Amino acid sequence: MSVTSQMQAIEDDLQFFDSWEDKYRYIIDLGKTLPEFDAAKRNDQHLVRGCQSQVWIDAELSSGLLELRVDSDAFIVKGLLALVLAAYNGKTPQQALDFDVDGYFNRLELITHLSPTRGNGLRAMVSRIRDIAAQARGSYQ
Repeated sequence: MSVTSQMQAIEDDLQFFDSWEDKYRYIIDLGKTLPEFDAAKRNDQHLVRGCQSQVWIDAELSSGLLELRVDSDAFIVKGLLALVLAAYNGKTPQQALDFDVDGYFNRLELITHLSPTRGNGLRAMVSRIRDIAAQARGSYQ
């Protein structure tokens, strides 16, 4: 499934639910589908600063595309990471840098339903991925 179709499927699924309680359950379930994260990479190098929970992001460039691996010690945050992964995984570094993540989060009505600390953590995750994309773009050119 392409990045765009993954994001569209998530948007469509979230619109199906009437309450944010149900949407949160769906987001948590998305987090349960994340691939296993290498335990050896749960370290300071991969830790995202600015998150209330512990969050780790690892990435590599494969055939010019970002391959992201993510993990958290909190179920809801793993779900948020799944939303972020749907937006950024499999994109070129330039596509990741050009992506309108605020528009994506607005379409999901996400930021208005997160606590301020969770919202700040989500922004920290996106910032880390954008930093990774900027570094990858420099090394790939």
